[in-house]
Amino acid sequence: MPAEPAIARGWGRRCASGAVLIAALSLLMPHPARAREVSDEAMTAVARSIEIRRTTDDIPHIRANGWRDLGIGIGYVQAQDALCTLAESFVTNEGRRSLFFGAEQRPSVDSNVGRPKNIDSDFFFRAFVDDAAVARFQAEQPRELNDLAEGFAQGYNRWLREAQAHPRRHAHRACLGKKWVREISAQDIHRRMYASHLTAGYLQFLPDIVNASPGRVQASDAVGSQELRVRLANNLGPRVELGSNVIAWGQRATGGDGAVLLGNPHWYWGGPDRFYQMHLTIPGKLNVAGVGFLGVPLVMIGFNEHVAWSHTVSSARRFGLFQLELDPSDPRRYLVDGVSEPMQSRTVTVDVADEGGQARQVSRTLYTSRFGPVVDLGRMDPALGWSAQRALAVRDVNADNQRVYRNFLRWNLAGSLDEFIAIQRKEAAMPWVNTVAIGKGDGRVWYADIGAVPDVPDDHRQACNAPLAGAFAKFDPRTPFLDGSRSACIWHVDREAVQSGAMPAERLPSLLREDYVANMNDSYWLANVDQPLDGFPSLLGAAQSALHHRGRLGHQIAIDLLQRGARSSKELGRWAMQEALRSRAYSAEQFKLTLLDQACSRVGVPASAGRDAYTKACGVLRAWGSTGEAGDRGALLWDAFWDELEKIPEGKLYRTSFSIDAPLSTPAVPMPSEGGAGKALTSAIAALSAKGIPLDAATGSQRYVRSGGRRWPIYGGCGGAGYFTVACPEDGKDVLDANAVSNSYLQVVRFGEKGVEAHTLLAHGQDELAVSNGRGSAPVARYSRKAWLRFPFNEADIQRDPQLTRAVLRP
Repeated sequence: MPAEPAIARGWGRRCASGAVLIAALSLLMPHPARAREVSDEAMTAVARSIEIRRTTDDIPHIRANGWRDLGIGIGYVQAQDALCTLAESFVTNEGRRSLFFGAEQRPSVDSNVGRPKNIDSDFFFRAFVDDAAVARFQAEQPRELNDLAEGFAQGYNRWLREAQAHPRRHAHRACLGKKWVREISAQDIHRRMYASHLTAGYLQFLPDIVNASPGRVQASDAVGSQELRVRLANNLGPRVELGSNVIAWGQRATGGDGAVLLGNPHWYWGGPDRFYQMHLTIPGKLNVAGVGFLGVPLVMIGFNEHVAWSHTVSSARRFGLFQLELDPSDPRRYLVDGVSEPMQSRTVTVDVADEGGQARQVSRTLYTSRFGPVVDLGRMDPALGWSAQRALAVRDVNADNQRVYRNFLRWNLAGSLDEFIAIQRKEAAMPWVNTVAIGKGDGRVWYADIGAVPDVPDDHRQACNAPLAGAFAKFDPRTPFLDGSRSACIWHVDREAVQSGAMPAERLPSLLREDYVANMNDSYWLANVDQPLDGFPSLLGAAQSALHHRGRLGHQIAIDLLQRGARSSKELGRWAMQEALRSRAYSAEQFKLTLLDQACSRVGVPASAGRDAYTKACGVLRAWGSTGEAGDRGALLWDAFWDELEKIPEGKLYRTSFSIDAPLSTPAVPMPSEGGAGKALTSAIAALSAKGIPLDAATGSQRYVRSGGRRWPIYGGCGGAGYFTVACPEDGKDVLDANAVSNSYLQVVRFGEKGVEAHTLLAHGQDELAVSNGRGSAPVARYSRKAWLRFPFNEADIQRDPQLTRAVLRP
């Protein structure tokens, strides 16, 4: 088969070291008889060539001599592996879903946008991620990042043209030939990056912003809807499971042999925000590996020759609400310091396909105030709707944060842990994550929740609380709810901050230690059990509050390995890989025996229980070893049991309440009243029976992924039951697919005598079809087997890789 246009591919896959590159370069060299007249041109072509090598699990190693050329390689390989996902995301971000997918339809796969109606999504992106916002973002980026974005677009377009020229060869990309698949520009990449900033702010309220309309509800002071409580309980995105584990051990845990990092995000298995793994090199300038979101030409979690880092979702609020006092004469005007001023209105138009497939235009008027866009939460809670007397505005600190990917670029290039820390403090850019990092030749470990956070100290908040703030704080104490009738109540503007209205880095939490730091999506306050952090504003998360069960287990793992007495970072790294995937269920380890004593005693069995099934359930759980390994029998029943118990308020579930003196062991002693344990077990039995699942079914018989024509059993469970190893299918499902939120990219990294040593796993694989019974089953199978991959970072390891293939893109 002839080579694909514009690329020299397929020269002896798994060939001997160097042979392919020599062959490729020889194609660019002139015939000897014409050497003098074309040598300069040929050598320029050689210098501009972009080498793409794929190693085990199809991980691309991209090497170029400049930033734009590196971007070409990144765009090319991402299009190869995820064309349809990327193409659909570009449609989403430009606000054109209604034209191609139907105005009332919703995305089929989760992302940071959630799954709003297409028409609502389109209005939002047309209004808040428009050309003007993208131009502001692009203007603030360094030349290198702009070159990467330009190159990404060129590489994406290049592969798209090749695929379109050979549709039969690429028939598995079902989007080929669709009208919505188009060539892109650098603006599309900048738009994609900027949109990701808004995940923990405006995107949380997308339908409530674009559907805000004056005077639709009657004023009420009764705040506290359960629907709003649930939405605001999520720190990020549409799924409560979104988060991560990260632990770093310092030299006190490794016998003085440097540090070890375990990064373990629980993230999307499909859609535009899933992780893509890659290794990026510009000789003499850049050498970094890890993952980034699809459509992003940088490593966002990973390592280079000098530092390694990972993230978890932060508990800090990245937005605030303002209560507007409306002008009695017009609900589209509001009073500030007693003076009436108009809301700014903007008519936004989107294209919608009618029943015959013809495009028509639909317009809406969106409103904003000096404090931010008007948001109407009346659908969930009438007290927070837009009435004749009041309205709400929301402000997202990241709407003006242009530094996120500039920060990531600088981290990709960082030469030491100290430089990494200095970059984070200077940029204060992270949009919604905690950061943990280690460095080469450095026994310290770093934790920080330093990023873009509203500058609302507690004294300012108390002085500016809106009339509804007290009622609102009863179910959401983190969100600043300020009085918009006073100009003095806008967020502080600190001259030392890098962004107006954002809190300066020196007033944000961080910790540098030599034993360990950790975060499992709990508050910043307990990054290390021996040095709690306190004294920070309440919008950063609750200090001195109970940890989630997964967080308690994570700290227990960190302390256990610290105290085990490793003789080297290599030994501790090996232990960390084992612990990351052990599938321990902390709730069962701590509470199973107590709960079974209550539920399975003669007194505890409900009269309505089917005795045979109930007796069997008690026996299954007593025999179960409290882990969710693929072959374990009892984990599925326990998970259903625990789901029922979690419906009981914490104050009524535990006899021993949380104590700051015992943060890793309280609350404790579950004692649900009125036969609560027996009722919960009865409901769990009924839930499994309704699905036809045996009470003693093995975890992997129901919790699995279809990939490459096979079923691969998966271990672990959801974070609510305290699983450190997270495997959480979409609600109502057992099978993990593109809508799973689970272990995604895992890395254990250390720095030894020969440089960086990393072991990685990409649970969902590189290809967009890997978890849909389609292509790319090798990484999925590896994750199912717990077969960590020694990442081939140095040149010798790449050359030795048994799955090595090479391609050279010509300029």
